[in-house]
Amino acid sequence: MQDLNDLLYFAEVVDRGGFAAAGRSLSIPKSKLSRRIADLEARLGVRLLQRTTRKLSLTAVGEQLHRHCVALRENAQAADNVVALALSEPSGLLRIACPVTLAQTTVGPLLPLFMERHPKVRVDMRVSNRVVDLVEEGVDVALRVRQTLDDSGSLVVKRLAVSQTVMVASPAQLARQGTPTSLDDLRGMDTVSMSATDGLASWTLVGPGGHTQLFNHRPRVVADDLLSLQYAVRQGIGVGMLPDYLCRDDLRLGHMRQLLPGWATPPGIFHAVFPSRRGLVPSVRAFLDLLADHVARGGLDLAPIGAVLPPQADHRGIL
Repeated sequence: MQDLNDLLYFAEVVDRGGFAAAGRSLSIPKSKLSRRIADLEARLGVRLLQRTTRKLSLTAVGEQLHRHCVALRENAQAADNVVALALSEPSGLLRIACPVTLAQTTVGPLLPLFMERHPKVRVDMRVSNRVVDLVEEGVDVALRVRQTLDDSGSLVVKRLAVSQTVMVASPAQLARQGTPTSLDDLRGMDTVSMSATDGLASWTLVGPGGHTQLFNHRPRVVADDLLSLQYAVRQGIGVGMLPDYLCRDDLRLGHMRQLLPGWATPPGIFHAVFPSRRGLVPSVRAFLDLLADHVARGGLDLAPIGAVLPPQADHRGIL
């Protein structure tokens, strides 16, 4: 098996311009270093260096090998950095991007505990439902809820949980407009929605047996904030599709009732995205670990990863 140290020694000899300088850099005697490179050439069966009394020069094969040795050295250094970062104390500025509802229901209340555990960390949390460009905007980690992870590109994804949706309405609205027993009954009822185009909104609903149907409606209230929609549903303004964790208490207390239990929009995958695993700073790692532990303990009342999901019929995000 190839001794990887010899490849690193070879890169150092080339970069330092000779055995003496490389030996000083590596704290290895010049004679030993020269012998290791000679052994490397013997094992490979090729000459890598042309030696003269004044200088060293690379052969054609040596030039190609040198490029790979430099990459090997850089990767080894990066591996050391990852371990060093993991062992160091979280500190410095942590930039988080978070959707409005998650900030208000989960991340905001969790931040004081995170700050208490890591007093050297400062947090800059950008609360918005728009999709941020992490690299362009200098964000360390973004939290998202999506029906698919296909749009994450080259970002590293950490899945946290799965959020189911529930079709809900208030008792007051049902007393006014009746309780629907089918999607056709639903068409005559007031609704609320996160988005609409020219006043028209669409829900892609997955029903019993995985049957999918597009439900078009004209909502009375359009708001890209789930808490605002929750208030509207609770006060009888219209039927809404809300995450289960957001309306659980309303359902338990009788402020809302679930409609057409067999129908729901595709579930959302709650996840974190960040630019790269290499050099993941301790503050990001500590934040993600705390968030994952919180969710695992039921902090969002979300289904655990691995829950069976119905077929994904729509790739639009849920925030």
